Amino acid sequence: MPERVQKILSQWGIASRREAERLIAAGRVQLNGQVVQLGTKADLDRDRLTVDGQDIAPADRPAPLYLLLNKPRGTVSTCRDPQGRPTVLDLLPPHYQQHQGIHPVGRLDADSTGALLLTNDGELTLALTHPRYHLPKTYHVWVAGQPSASALQQWRSGLVLAGRRTLPAQIEVLTQRADKTLLEVILVEGRNRQIRRVAAKLGYPVLQLHRLAIGTLTLTTLAGSSLPSGQYRALTAVELHHCLGIDWRKPVQTCL
Repeated sequence: MPERVQKILSQWGIASRREAERLIAAGRVQLNGQVVQLGTKADLDRDRLTVDGQDIAPADRPAPLYLLLNKPRGTVSTCRDPQGRPTVLDLLPPHYQQHQGIHPVGRLDADSTGALLLTNDGELTLALTHPRYHLPKTYHVWVAGQPSASALQQWRSGLVLAGRRTLPAQIEVLTQRADKTLLEVILVEGRNRQIRRVAAKLGYPVLQLHRLAIGTLTLTTLAGSSLPSGQYRALTAVELHHCLGIDWRKPVQTCL
């Protein structure tokens, strides 16, 4: 059955939907020898589709893979880093590093730690990163000083970053010390370095940031213990449905 080329590229783990659109716009994708335009459809049972001259065959479609990683500090949430810093893919064994199209879903900056999803499923990535999909993410954040009640209320209500107001957030004070405060922050959006930028704007810069949960998916093993820093585990189809709120009923790779 014919499908849009950008959807095929994401399903085959070659790129996320947005990245696939950029590949097409750059003229790097061809269908039967002709440069593809956005919206073009293809049927791999009949058509020849190539990216940078490499054929995409029906048999090459990888099984979907979903991993939860406890990202350590100092790693970057990208597949490659031009500065040579360690990436989250470097934490995986070779057979996963070579797995076609595996990539992080969203990002945690290099100094932040905690829950990060890795997948080769471009459709899932598109769903989870789309602005209309308000998946809550829970963080524990140490900030400098003791935020005032008015500052916390501003954070809860939303404030303007780069000309656009942030969505309301849940903020709870967990621990206060003379020089720093531990907050639990729950966001339903994921703008670049949002927590750090908001905290700095309010006058209480972030000292440490750790993501505890994505939706109701937490950093625990299936046996119930805590997932160690730098370690990962495979998600189950049940977790994808119940924890992320998406009905993905495709076969899932669960081997480690």
